[in-house]
Amino acid sequence: MALVTGASRGIGKGIALAFGHAGMRIAVNYRSRADDAEAVVATIKEAGGDAIALRADVSEASDVERLVREVESAFGAANVLVNNAGILGVLQYDQVDEAEWERVIRTNLTSAFLVTKAVLPGMLKAGWGRIINLSSVAAQTGGATAPHYAASKAGVVGLTHSYAARLAKTGITVNAIAPALIETDMVTDGLKALPERIPLGRFGTLQEAGETALFLVRNGFVTGQTINLNGGLYMSS
Repeated sequence: MALVTGASRGIGKGIALAFGHAGMRIAVNYRSRADDAEAVVATIKEAGGDAIALRADVSEASDVERLVREVESAFGAANVLVNNAGILGVLQYDQVDEAEWERVIRTNLTSAFLVTKAVLPGMLKAGWGRIINLSSVAAQTGGATAPHYAASKAGVVGLTHSYAARLAKTGITVNAIAPALIETDMVTDGLKALPERIPLGRFGTLQEAGETALFLVRNGFVTGQTINLNGGLYMSS
């Protein structure tokens, strides 16, 4: 079964729906959008899958511990984790104060550490697991976002590499997805002109995000990698 954090909308929703349609049981985590999370659950169930919505602020250790207990009570130990919960920081560099820095780092990076730490014992016991962390093209290019957002997403890549190296012989793979301009409300509402910068000339879709995550679940020989889901906006060898 899979735990997807921040799955009430956006990329997390796309991944949860893809997993549900593939026959996986899904824990749809949300922080404040209960109605949206329940709608994701309903869509999965209508397609013949099984899902549950669970509220938790995954930047807080006590909430994470409770969340994992609730997941295990409902479905058993999670063997797939998608650390998707995150917030966007679009500010000028001189507008980022310490409180704003801490808010974004805790939500985007600390949460991935906390949830990974909480689910790892179950994966290690089973001898199999898939951890997928959501980074961003901002980790590679800086882009239009503020430095705390880029730093948090670069930290996700470092976290991914560290866990992948240490867990490689345990049956657990750890990878990152670095999206850019996926067609979500947060992107299309404020960045309508940006597809012109993308070589493919369009936003990515939630379905494509879900398919990328499914590939990382199904392939056991890919670990420690960052999959660039960006339409050619950033190219690397």
